[in-house]
Amino acid sequence: MPYTTLDLNADLGETEGDYLGLLPLITSANVACGAHAGGGSLLTETVKAALEQGVQVGAHPSYPDRENFGRLSMRDQVTNLVEVIAEQVKLVIAELQKHGARLSHVKAHGALYNDAMVHEDIAQAVIDAIKEVAPDTKVLGLPNSVLERLCKEQGLNFIAEGFLDRAYSPDGTLVPRTQAGAVLDHDEALNQIEHLIATGTVTSSNGVSISLDIQTLCVHADTPDAAQTAADVKNLLIASGIKVEAF
Repeated sequence: MPYTTLDLNADLGETEGDYLGLLPLITSANVACGAHAGGGSLLTETVKAALEQGVQVGAHPSYPDRENFGRLSMRDQVTNLVEVIAEQVKLVIAELQKHGARLSHVKAHGALYNDAMVHEDIAQAVIDAIKEVAPDTKVLGLPNSVLERLCKEQGLNFIAEGFLDRAYSPDGTLVPRTQAGAVLDHDEALNQIEHLIATGTVTSSNGVSISLDIQTLCVHADTPDAAQTAADVKNLLIASGIKVEAF
C-alpha cells in the first residue's frame, strides 16, 4: 500500500526532559499521566512544550505500576480499570484546557496497550474510559487488533499505529521486551522503515511478512539514540515522497 502521509508520534513526559530532542521532529505526543511514570510538573512541562512546538497532544495512560514502568500486565488485578484510565486521561485534558487546547488522542502504555490489542475486556475498558471523558477523541493501537475491531464497532475513531523501533511477532503484535531483539537499534529501525515504505510490510521475528496499513509511526523516547533515529526516519519518509503530518 503506498503511503502518502504519516504521523510521527512519541511517548513523552516519562523522564525529565525526554521531550527536548523529539518534539522538533514529531507531530504527535503521547504524554504520560503518572501511573507508570511522569505526571505532576513533568506532565505540565511536557504538554506546554508540545503545544509550543505545534505538536498535537494525546494522553498515555497505563496500569498503575510505577515500579515496573507499566510493563507488567495487571489484567486480573485492577478491578476499577475504567476509572483508573479515565482519571489519567482527565489530567491531560485539564492541562490542555489551561492553554485553550483539546485532547487529540489516547494511546495506552506498555502492558495495558499490549493487553488491549488481544483481550476484549481490556480493550473495552480503554474504550469505556474514553467514552466517559473524551468521546470524540482518537484511539491509537495496532492494526487488525481487538481494540481496532471494538472501536470501529462502537463508532470510535481508530488510528492504526506502527513502530519503527520495535520488532513484530508473526501475529502482528510486538515482540515482548523480555525477549532478545524486541527493541531495534538505529540501523535496524531504518531498515524496517525502508522495507515498509517499499512493500507496505514488515518482516516478523520468524521471517513472516506482515502487511501494515498504518497512519502513524511511534518512536520510544527511551530507545537509545531515539532523536537521531526519529530524525533519520523522518528524512527517509520525506525523501520517499511521504508527507509527515499529524493525523
